[in-house]
Amino acid sequence: MDRILVVEDDLALNAGLCFELDTSGYLTVAAYNCQKARQLLAEDSFDLALLDVNLPDGNGFELCRELKAAHPKLPVIFLTANDLEEDVLNGFDLGADDYVTKPFHMKILLRRVEVALRRSGKTQVQSNRWSDGFLVLDFDGLTAVRGGEKLAITPNEYKLLRTLTENAGNILTRQILLGRLWDSDGNFIDDHTLTVTMNRLRAKIEDETHTYIQTVRGMGYLWKGVRQ
Repeated sequence: MDRILVVEDDLALNAGLCFELDTSGYLTVAAYNCQKARQLLAEDSFDLALLDVNLPDGNGFELCRELKAAHPKLPVIFLTANDLEEDVLNGFDLGADDYVTKPFHMKILLRRVEVALRRSGKTQVQSNRWSDGFLVLDFDGLTAVRGGEKLAITPNEYKLLRTLTENAGNILTRQILLGRLWDSDGNFIDDHTLTVTMNRLRAKIEDETHTYIQTVRGMGYLWKGVRQ
């Protein structure tokens, strides 16, 4: 799953961007100022950065300069209200892959993110099958086999399994998982239903010697299985 750093000081807009990106299959990390963005960039790795220009403790252009010096191949998209020609040209001169002005259409931004990741070679190719020899998951055929026995898996359980296996070893928050789960009528799955679904899924795929899903208290869930 591609990881995106969202640097935007408008709390509501930042939350909205993260929600839309998460539900579109990305994993977002939010920063509301330059200091937090620098800390995250020093401690973690990302596949793309969305940067505002006007930040409470600095300038997105300067942040981009620093970012590109440390991570020259990291795609950067400016997302800002600064729409003057000189600002746009400055953004591209600093190495930005795209420059989007506010207001914007979310679907267009998502496509620009997709293009930037594809151009940089960061987009990940996901496997439609997961197996460790004991548990076999076929996401194209919607089949699941545990120890040679075929399992009855619901559509939402398949969604959970795919999201977890695609992000093996990474903690997925409950918010991200909730954003990926919708029932057959398009209704949003609530927090309690997620817990029930996860427990039911564990009972189906795990036994005394095979555990796959770890609960990370206060954060979310982690897929422990190792593909063979």
